[in-house]
Amino acid sequence: MSRHKHVFMTFSELNLIAPILNALTDEGYTQPTPIQEQAIPTLLEGRDLLGCAQTGTGKTAAFSIPILQLLYNKKNETSAGRGNWQWNNSIKALILTPTRELAIQIDESIGAYGRNTGIRHAVIFGGVGQKPQTDALRRGIDILVATPGRLLDLMTQGFVNLKSIEFFVLDEADRMLDMGFVHDVKKVIAQLPPRRQSLFFSATMPPEIVKLAGTILTNPASVSVTPESTTAETVEQKIYLVEAQDKRDLLVQLLSAKTVKTALVFARTKHGADKVAKFLNQAGIKADAIHGNKAQNARQRALASFKDQTITALVATDIAARGIDVSSLELVINYELPNVPETYVHRIGRTGRAGASGLAVSFCDTEEREYLRDIQKLIGKSLPIETDNPFASNNLSSVDKPQPKSTGGQKSASPGRPSNGRGGGSGGGRPQQNNERGGQSNGRSGGADAQRDEFVRPPQSHQSQPRQESAPASRSEGPREGTQQRSPRPTNPRLGSDPRTGGPGGGGPRPAPARSNGRGSRSGGSGSGYGGGSSDPFSY
Repeated sequence: MSRHKHVFMTFSELNLIAPILNALTDEGYTQPTPIQEQAIPTLLEGRDLLGCAQTGTGKTAAFSIPILQLLYNKKNETSAGRGNWQWNNSIKALILTPTRELAIQIDESIGAYGRNTGIRHAVIFGGVGQKPQTDALRRGIDILVATPGRLLDLMTQGFVNLKSIEFFVLDEADRMLDMGFVHDVKKVIAQLPPRRQSLFFSATMPPEIVKLAGTILTNPASVSVTPESTTAETVEQKIYLVEAQDKRDLLVQLLSAKTVKTALVFARTKHGADKVAKFLNQAGIKADAIHGNKAQNARQRALASFKDQTITALVATDIAARGIDVSSLELVINYELPNVPETYVHRIGRTGRAGASGLAVSFCDTEEREYLRDIQKLIGKSLPIETDNPFASNNLSSVDKPQPKSTGGQKSASPGRPSNGRGGGSGGGRPQQNNERGGQSNGRSGGADAQRDEFVRPPQSHQSQPRQESAPASRSEGPREGTQQRSPRPTNPRLGSDPRTGGPGGGGPRPAPARSNGRGSRSGGSGSGYGGGSSDPFSY
């Protein structure tokens, strides 16, 4: 009996116009990803779309390419005197996205795919001066990429009018809800004309997203290319069991390997990200940090330095968990495990993109064991423990095997955790997520636009026993409260030259620490530039 294999399409088989095909060829793209293969033909037919695809699957091209083609065809029809559509300086497509970084990258992608079409585009976001953005709007644009806060501000000032919108895209819809933008999104939608083509793209589809989509989309096609909350098969995953005070030395050892060209390192807080970047530079490893407190131009410089490999490590908070697209990134390191398991999936999705292989390494100390257990439960498999680890805590007592994933209904919640996986209750479990700026749990700490366009972080809602204060540079400190005294480790222990394979370890098993219960604007067509605009740093 013969088996029917999936025949991979090429972009030329998707009925794309020559200007876009040529641009895709220049970018080195020949085969569409599954989400692109399914979404592009549907959108070219003019249908609304509800798309569920995990990060790194090519959602941006899936919605931007059809919009570029449809606008290009309408522009040519108008120039030829055909049709009743009037081409003018009004905004014709709106793409709404939760963060500045993602907005910039979508705008850059539109510029790349549409370089031969003459379609004008611009991006607006908070945290920078608005004049370059308003100048681009005055000159006239066709596609606007925006974050909700700055968009509403400029609408109030009269710089943005949405009455001519033909295409509306809500990207990363689930994260938009997590960040407390649902009311802002509804305000924007209220200003859109009723006749439009609407697109929803989201990495996950919780009930709230499905409900919101039902109020906006009309007879939508649904596209889902992977089960939600699964990790890409091309990403190798490893867990290093290491106590918090040893994470620095382990990170330096991994990044010192000659085979490591670049690595994206995730910390849980802005302060922690700055500290990690600082000690890496002190250790001779070029690094920079990117998070919400950084000025926009500093964030862009750091990202550019990382892309061209001027620096080895980019240390980021979860503001970078989605949307940062660095080609050929082979290594992601979770310096601290996220307290929301879905965030783990999005973090490691930065590597292993478009079929390439990647490695995701996660450090897990005793107080993060419950986070590891929740992650394994979500993805439905145990993550391998790296044995070639000279800083191993050797504490396996609270690393449980995951329960099989349910095939239907909502995921069961861990104690004190709502079944939607967002935050925690007062009865234990993971603490509720909060704004990086220390605001309310709805993801906002104030009315300023720069505060709106941020990801969230966990608050200090669950107090663990206080740690012993010590100078960060000293390695002769006593044990943390709640852990046992360990025998001294050899100085300058070495790993292998490749963190994937390891090498001769430096240090044997240590007594297991006792488990603690606490846990702690740029414009495309017009070319305008961007506007100006505790003693223990790892306690949480």
